[in-house]
Amino acid sequence: MPAPHISAIPATNARSPLRVVISLDVEEEGLFSGCYASRDCGVRNVELLRKLAPLTDELGFPLTLFCAWTVFASAQARAVLAEMRDRHGAEIGAHLHHWSTPPLEGDAAPGEPTRTHLLPRELLRRRLRTLLDAGRDFQGAPLTSFRMGRWDLKAEVRPLLAEEGILVDSSVCPLRVFRNGPDHFLAPPDPYWVEGAPGRPLLEAPITQVPLVPGLERLWHALAREKPQLLDRFHFFGALSANPFWHGARAMRLATRLHVRRGGKVLGLFWHSSEMLPGGSPHVPDEAAARAALDKIFRFCRWLRDTFTVEGTTLTALRDLAPELHFPRREDLPQADGGDW
Repeated sequence: MPAPHISAIPATNARSPLRVVISLDVEEEGLFSGCYASRDCGVRNVELLRKLAPLTDELGFPLTLFCAWTVFASAQARAVLAEMRDRHGAEIGAHLHHWSTPPLEGDAAPGEPTRTHLLPRELLRRRLRTLLDAGRDFQGAPLTSFRMGRWDLKAEVRPLLAEEGILVDSSVCPLRVFRNGPDHFLAPPDPYWVEGAPGRPLLEAPITQVPLVPGLERLWHALAREKPQLLDRFHFFGALSANPFWHGARAMRLATRLHVRRGGKVLGLFWHSSEMLPGGSPHVPDEAAARAALDKIFRFCRWLRDTFTVEGTTLTALRDLAPELHFPRREDLPQADGGDW
């Protein structure tokens, strides 16, 4: 689909089925160990993606797999990705872990990686191109969907994505503020258009996270906006999502009902591939916990199909649907003057 000029994108509403986007950050192990700077973690978890095939084959929810460079660099992982794409309709997208993507000079010190907006722009561009080149080598075509690791996307980084051919981004996590990083607190839970680069608008597709009570988020933002750590606590008491590793099944269902009741057109849920690996995260300590998490995901997706008129879609396919869904422009949203979303 040709990229529309952002001023020509309509901002009206239209009725349609609830579009459901299920995305995974497909990456190396170590996310929950605190060792972000480690560049030799394994990708055993990628094999577990095969367990998700029935989400597409039986329930009709294709997956969007945002893959890190370490995944594209593994022959075993590439074989799994090819199977998920060719047999089960998955979209392969790009997921930048800049701290483990060559070239590695510039911020090799151990500990928490440098925020993307603080990296030299040319170094960040080179790492992004390394990732996208690896994806093109695997895919035989450019990757067009993207998610930045750790939700680390400020507005000034977005033009790089558009310049490198990304059409839809999913790096925004509403109701969150990240230490020394982006402020996504007032971002809407539904997709919207942003100016990526001149003449190259991006569709921004946040994950779905909604306030428990409408307006509570703006009140909290007004009270705590000067204290980011306090502001981010809202995520733990005032927000609901359909993320199976952040919220329980009842909260996931309530988040979905609230989102639909408030006019939401797209439900976006995500998790990390490494969370499917027993011992890969604190909340999945063993095989029993991993099986329970998988069962929770399947039960939720069956509930979606039984409760709503739904249509599963990948991220790039969602962008192709944009003309009929009439997503708004960022500048037309009431809270457009605040944050990095």
